[in-house]
Amino acid sequence: MSINETYENELAFQADRRRATVEFIKIVSDLWYDKSIELVLFRNQLIDRNVSEILNLHEYAGEFVQKPISIFDSVEIVQAIKTLDIPASKLDIGKLTYEYHLEEKKYSNAMSFVAEKLKDAKKKENVTPKDVVLYGFGRIGRLLARELMTRTGKGSQLRLRAIVTRGKLDQTVLEKRASLLRNDSVHGDFPGTVNTDLKNEALIINGTTVKIITANQPEDIDYTKYGIDNALIIDNTGAFRDKEALTRLKNSKGAEKVLLTAPGKGIPNIVYGVNHLENNPDKLDIFSAASCTTNAITPVLKAMEDTYGVKSGHLETIHAYTNDQNLVDNFHKKYRRGRAAALNMVITETGAGQAVSKALPSFDGKLTSNAIRVPVPNGSLAILNLELETETSVEGINATLKKYALEGDLVEQIKYEMSDELVSSDIVGSSAPSIYDSKATIVRKDGKNAVLYVWYDNEYGYSHQVIRLAKYIAKVRRFTYY
Repeated sequence: MSINETYENELAFQADRRRATVEFIKIVSDLWYDKSIELVLFRNQLIDRNVSEILNLHEYAGEFVQKPISIFDSVEIVQAIKTLDIPASKLDIGKLTYEYHLEEKKYSNAMSFVAEKLKDAKKKENVTPKDVVLYGFGRIGRLLARELMTRTGKGSQLRLRAIVTRGKLDQTVLEKRASLLRNDSVHGDFPGTVNTDLKNEALIINGTTVKIITANQPEDIDYTKYGIDNALIIDNTGAFRDKEALTRLKNSKGAEKVLLTAPGKGIPNIVYGVNHLENNPDKLDIFSAASCTTNAITPVLKAMEDTYGVKSGHLETIHAYTNDQNLVDNFHKKYRRGRAAALNMVITETGAGQAVSKALPSFDGKLTSNAIRVPVPNGSLAILNLELETETSVEGINATLKKYALEGDLVEQIKYEMSDELVSSDIVGSSAPSIYDSKATIVRKDGKNAVLYVWYDNEYGYSHQVIRLAKYIAKVRRFTYY
């Protein structure tokens, strides 16, 4: 075959791949909007992705499992899913395709394979949608709003009904709120529409009304006036940090549960995937989603503790600067944080080392910790220096973390990264709170000391952990296949 003939064949194959991807995207959308069945590819979101993004995700999937994951295989699997009568679900098409390759001799076709794998879906009871109120509308609040509205679908899970802000509401203020939701210097434009409705004091997001409630204190609010009842209040103001203060939010008329997007005192601090099942939403009303750093390191620490045992360790987090710091040198209540955030590396404290023990009691007293704020607006890195009980190697640790990222209770939390060129901007937009850098791991010659590098999008990855926990608290978790 000549060079030109080879090139023509490559063009034809590329066209076939892209056509198949277009069909794949259509079926993914149909399943989501018609049946509330959400498909992901090894935990990567597929809704609103374009052709190139879908193909790139398949390349990552194939490298991850070290077997080809073809778009043609994925189309065959999603076509089979579309024929099934199953309730609202979240299914990992990557895991299904991978398993189909491993077990295809057991099944006559993709239809029989999928029917067998998803047979338990019909046993899952339908969930009752939950009203959600965002108390505060800062960095985390706006990301939560984006994700809640982008993933609303038929509204069968969490329904964003209102946002609480302080101060007077007029057209200028409302438009500024809308603009901050539409545009984000770190995360880009919101993939939807945001309009204002001053008469009804609301934002119209993707055609859906979200009330803007102005109040100076929780006691001033009656959510039932807005048709909201038994709501989950997600507090992202940073103003309410203990059980007594958060009870004020719960006692508002129409509120039922409260979730704090920061470490809390006197309430369960939860890293979803690690200790959420130990805190029953039928018995508790107020929860904390801990911190972004705690959510980043705890899943990896659990994997290391369960596999090797951890004697002791030190956490150093290289953290993006935050709104708490000064833009230019000025007085600050804490030392060093008063220095210009975008010009300096700033040593500061972090409570994440101690906070881990709230989710993993076996780590009580084992970790010291510190933090360095650096001149990037988002994207952080946790460095874990661990003394281990059991001897291991770089290859052993990588195999362990890869296994946890592929199967088990932490597949949503740990992403296994294989790139030699990974830098902080690459992880912005990752929904996993822990991105394990397999190429950076160091193990001492005796195999008893390991240094692990865990990246995390301290805004976006954390927001997804908040939403996962919110679904658990609201009891709207669907059937999942990971």
